[in-house]
Amino acid sequence: MIETQITSRGIKDERFLNVMMKVERHLFVPVSYQAFAYKDTPLPIGCGQTISQPYIVALMTELLHDKGNEKVFEIGTGSGYQTAILAELASQVWSIEEFAKRAP
Repeated sequence: MIETQITSRGIKDERFLNVMMKVERHLFVPVSYQAFAYKDTPLPIGCGQTISQPYIVALMTELLHDKGNEKVFEIGTGSGYQTAILAELASQVWSIEEFAKRAP
Protein backbone atom coordinates (compact mmCIF):
# COMPACT_ATOMS: atom_id res chain seq x y z
CA MET A 1 0.00 0.00 0.00
CA ILE A 2 2.74 2.46 0.95
CA GLU A 3 4.75 2.04 -2.26
CA THR A 4 1.94 1.68 -4.78
CA GLN A 5 -0.53 4.20 -3.36
CA ILE A 6 1.35 6.67 -1.18
CA THR A 7 4.99 7.24 -2.14
CA SER A 8 4.30 6.77 -5.87
CA ARG A 9 2.00 9.83 -5.63
CA GLY A 10 4.61 12.03 -3.98
CA ILE A 11 4.17 11.50 -0.23
CA LYS A 12 7.78 11.23 1.00
CA ASP A 13 7.95 12.22 4.69
CA GLU A 14 9.62 9.24 6.41
CA ARG A 15 8.10 9.98 9.81
CA PHE A 16 4.64 9.96 8.34
CA LEU A 17 5.25 6.88 6.18
CA ASN A 18 6.41 4.98 9.28
CA VAL A 19 3.13 5.88 10.99
CA MET A 20 1.15 4.70 7.97
CA MET A 21 2.96 1.36 8.21
CA LYS A 22 2.38 1.13 11.96
CA VAL A 23 -1.36 1.91 12.08
CA GLU A 24 -3.20 -1.14 10.75
CA ARG A 25 -6.10 0.05 8.59
CA HIS A 26 -7.93 -3.29 8.67
CA LEU A 27 -8.63 -2.79 12.38
CA PHE A 28 -10.78 0.26 11.53
CA VAL A 29 -13.18 -1.38 9.07
CA PRO A 30 -15.95 -3.94 9.61
CA VAL A 31 -14.79 -7.55 9.46
CA SER A 32 -16.67 -8.07 6.19
CA TYR A 33 -14.45 -5.45 4.50
CA GLN A 34 -11.09 -6.29 6.08
CA ALA A 35 -9.91 -8.13 2.95
CA PHE A 36 -10.19 -4.79 1.10
CA ALA A 37 -8.66 -2.61 3.83
CA TYR A 38 -5.39 -1.91 2.01
CA LYS A 39 -6.91 -1.18 -1.39
CA ASP A 40 -6.94 2.44 -2.55
CA THR A 41 -10.65 2.92 -2.04
CA PRO A 42 -13.03 4.23 0.60
CA LEU A 43 -14.95 1.51 2.46
CA PRO A 44 -18.31 1.64 4.25
CA ILE A 45 -18.13 1.76 8.05
CA GLY A 46 -21.82 2.16 8.91
CA CYS A 47 -24.20 5.08 9.52
CA GLY A 48 -23.79 6.04 5.85
CA GLN A 49 -20.11 6.86 6.43
CA THR A 50 -16.91 5.61 4.84
CA ILE A 51 -13.28 5.32 5.84
CA SER A 52 -11.28 7.44 3.39
CA GLN A 53 -8.96 5.78 0.90
CA PRO A 54 -5.37 5.53 2.18
CA TYR A 55 -3.99 8.11 -0.26
CA ILE A 56 -6.53 10.74 0.83
CA VAL A 57 -5.63 10.14 4.49
CA ALA A 58 -1.95 10.51 3.55
CA LEU A 59 -2.52 13.68 1.55
CA MET A 60 -4.67 15.36 4.21
CA THR A 61 -2.16 14.50 6.90
CA GLU A 62 0.87 15.63 4.91
CA LEU A 63 -0.81 18.98 4.21
CA LEU A 64 -0.82 19.65 7.96
CA HIS A 65 3.00 19.95 7.86
CA ASP A 66 3.02 18.38 11.32
CA LYS A 67 6.24 18.65 13.32
CA GLY A 68 5.11 16.68 16.36
CA ASN A 69 4.22 19.42 18.82
CA GLU A 70 0.83 20.37 17.36
CA LYS A 71 -2.56 20.08 19.00
CA VAL A 72 -5.16 18.83 16.53
CA PHE A 73 -8.96 19.06 16.69
CA GLU A 74 -10.60 16.69 14.23
CA ILE A 75 -14.29 17.00 13.38
CA GLY A 76 -15.77 13.77 12.10
CA THR A 77 -13.96 10.85 13.73
CA GLY A 78 -15.62 8.25 11.50
CA SER A 79 -13.79 4.96 11.89
CA GLY A 80 -10.99 6.52 13.94
CA TYR A 81 -8.30 5.66 11.39
CA GLN A 82 -7.33 9.26 10.64
CA THR A 83 -7.46 9.96 14.38
CA ALA A 84 -5.05 7.11 15.07
CA ILE A 85 -2.66 8.43 12.40
CA LEU A 86 -2.83 11.93 13.89
CA ALA A 87 -2.32 10.59 17.44
CA GLU A 88 1.03 9.15 16.35
CA LEU A 89 2.14 12.47 14.87
CA ALA A 90 0.78 15.29 17.03
CA SER A 91 1.28 16.02 20.71
CA GLN A 92 -2.49 16.02 21.40
CA VAL A 93 -5.55 15.07 19.36
CA TRP A 94 -9.20 15.72 20.10
CA SER A 95 -11.78 14.19 17.82
CA ILE A 96 -15.55 14.42 17.81
CA GLU A 97 -18.17 12.42 15.94
CA GLU A 98 -21.86 13.09 15.36
CA PHE A 99 -22.87 9.40 15.41
CA ALA A 100 -22.51 6.92 18.24
CA LYS A 101 -20.31 4.00 17.19
CA ARG A 102 -22.32 0.85 16.57
CA ALA A 103 -20.99 -2.62 15.95
CA PRO A 104 -20.95 -3.44 12.18
